[in-house]
Amino acid sequence: MTLRFGLLCFPNVQQLDLTAPYEVFASVPGAEVHLVWKDLEPIRSATGLWLTPNSCFADAPDFDVFCVPGGAGINALLTDEETLDFVRQKAATARFVTSVCTGALVLGKAGLLQGKRATTHWNAHDFLPHFGAIPVRERVVRDRQLMTAGGVTSGIDFGLAVVAELLGQEEAETIQLSLEYAPAPPFGAGLPEHATAAVLASAMARMNTSRQEREALLG
Repeated sequence: MTLRFGLLCFPNVQQLDLTAPYEVFASVPGAEVHLVWKDLEPIRSATGLWLTPNSCFADAPDFDVFCVPGGAGINALLTDEETLDFVRQKAATARFVTSVCTGALVLGKAGLLQGKRATTHWNAHDFLPHFGAIPVRERVVRDRQLMTAGGVTSGIDFGLAVVAELLGQEEAETIQLSLEYAPAPPFGAGLPEHATAAVLASAMARMNTSRQEREALLG
């Protein structure tokens, strides 16, 4: 049976939010992986990488796994009813409804987090209760058919967790080994509680504009 994975691909997406799980999903033998947007024109990610959708809203199939990645571009999606309607539509038929990083806020705006345990990027975690979600500070969180992942690099962990649910741990481990995913970061500043005060302040300052936009949009 062919597994179909759909990832929302939108302007100013954080490319690693999308490409990390894409790499895992595309490593599943025989899988179909769709980058989905309103049309098939190339899209520029938040860091400048160009991505090309291969499915559009009008003809996208149903997916076994539907994923919304995050990035600065999600701010525009929070008031984009066409996209929110599409997310609801695909979520209704997917085996797993998922997000990486701040993509969780789009799921929330679409009404899909109410009463559910969920996570997102540490700098957006406090927005989750706005959507009736139960915030959980874990790398990957599953609540029945909902799976959410933390910030950016957690997309690899998330992708492997999804594969394990669909095809078993051995297949997930085979893909992990093929990708040589054995993280050993050179520094221990990957979470706010591990970073120095100066590093935390610098990171928050860089994300402040996008965060202020979200605060205004979400009230």
